[in-house]
Amino acid sequence: MSAAVITVSHLRKTYGATVAVDDVSLEVREGEIFGLIGPNGAGKTTTMECVEGLRRADRGIISVLGLDPVRDASALRQRIGVQHQDAHLQKRIKVWEAIDLWASLYGRTVEAGALLARLGLEGKRDAWFMTLSGGQKQRLFIALALIHDPEVVFLDELTTGLDPQARRAIWALVTGIRDRGKTVFLTTHLMEEAERLCDRVAIIEHGRLIEMGTPADLVATHCPERRVVFTSDSPGVAERLKDAPGVRHATTEGQTHTLHGEGDDFVTGIIHAVARESIHVRGFRTEVPTLEDVFLKLTGHGIRD
Repeated sequence: MSAAVITVSHLRKTYGATVAVDDVSLEVREGEIFGLIGPNGAGKTTTMECVEGLRRADRGIISVLGLDPVRDASALRQRIGVQHQDAHLQKRIKVWEAIDLWASLYGRTVEAGALLARLGLEGKRDAWFMTLSGGQKQRLFIALALIHDPEVVFLDELTTGLDPQARRAIWALVTGIRDRGKTVFLTTHLMEEAERLCDRVAIIEHGRLIEMGTPADLVATHCPERRVVFTSDSPGVAERLKDAPGVRHATTEGQTHTLHGEGDDFVTGIIHAVARESIHVRGFRTEVPTLEDVFLKLTGHGIRD
């Protein structure tokens, strides 16, 4: 197990009578993508901003790369890269000007041209910020966060508002950051994004952590049931398959049959049983639970409620 580069212990942050973060504790390990996930207003951004040192926690202990984000703010800024949720630049600043401006803030930087090329922005070097697409703007913000080759990168709701194609392009960039040995701490309310990107996640709701682990482990723990759905005009399908390995129960609606079960061999057992019973099948598919299902089970409501 890698060493922890971020440690948060019993973090609390309030705004007047509103408790934004309540007794949050977590660790982010070196070289992983760690996701803080939950609905809008759950406390994700406040937690991240306290870890970055942008907000002072009311209570708790935070360590980032062995530094206190408030007391050691100047030293920490040289070692972390930050992309903010509501980041924006002047309309008529050019891409190369933004890169040069950010580079001037650090004592050590990477080669700007190579960075822009890696992020697919080499052709936009002389473009004004206001002419960039949403995905290009987000790639520029990633470039600004990476210009000084930070050890830890913070990404706050990076793909909100992007179309699916741009979102997937950003996902590839984020995994590339991790693959180059960096640690990524991100927030998102998109469960698909968390499942695709994160090595581990922490689910936050109303300012409190309610569960933490790998996406696969959380699904296996809280939503182990899988479903096989298929259509068949063969007679008595549900009755003939109800005793297949792993099947807990079966339902039929017209010619559509749904088998509910658990275990690694559940789907394989169904396939073998279908072949053994010579059942004619059309439209066979499996349905597996997701992090969204985990959140629904743990909180009683959907992530976008």
